[in-house]
Formats: sequence, C-alpha cells, structure tokens
Amino acid sequence: MENTIVWFEIPVIDFERAKKFYSEIMQFDMKEETIGNDRMGFFQGEKEGISGAIVKGEGFEPGDKGTIVYLNGGDNLQVFLDRVEPAEGKIIIPKTQIPEEHGYYAWFLDTEGNKIALWSKK
Repeated sequence: MENTIVWFEIPVIDFERAKKFYSEIMQFDMKEETIGNDRMGFFQGEKEGISGAIVKGEGFEPGDKGTIVYLNGGDNLQVFLDRVEPAEGKIIIPKTQIPEEHGYYAWFLDTEGNKIALWSKK
C-alpha cells in the first residue's frame, strides 16, 4: 500500500464562496465539474498523487468537529496562512512548530465552517 489517504472531500454550502476562498489561498483556479447531483471543485494534484475536492450536494455538511484535512503548505505554510483572513477565513492555530524533523502546522476555519489544516517542512 503506497498511501493510506487517496482522496478527500470538503463539504460546502455556498459553492462559489468556497471556490473563491480556496482559489485565493492556494493561488490557483479550481477546475469544476458536476458528478451525479454533486458540484465539485478540484484541488490541484499530481496525476498519481493524493488530491481532493470541495463538494456541494445532498449529505455534505460542513463542520469543525470531525476529521481534519491537512493541505500542503509548500515550502512555508505562512504564505498560504497569510491569505486565509483576507479571503474571509479565520485562523484557529497560527503557524506552530512540531518536533523539528516534522515541520510546522496551522489550523483555520474556511468560509463554510470546516476546520482545515496546513503543513510544511519549514
């Protein structure tokens, strides 16, 4: 088994607002598609790598009490974290060092109320 995690979906209520938020903090245009009755906006990822999507559809309810998805913060997650509040999100835990060999993390609430994390080595 290569990776335990292969895909993630972040539930959203206001698709356009969430798409704008993630496009602003990650600095890319989110590709969009409707699959069945679900509207999805895709995070960029390598062809064989782990990726995910924001999803608006029946049964998808945002929340801050469940699983936490860690997004790749690149070389320095602070670059992404600095975009969270201007994009209408809220920082919960600022950039925090974990044991040095493991890097840094931060948590934020997105515009939909989901608790999301960032991770970077530096």
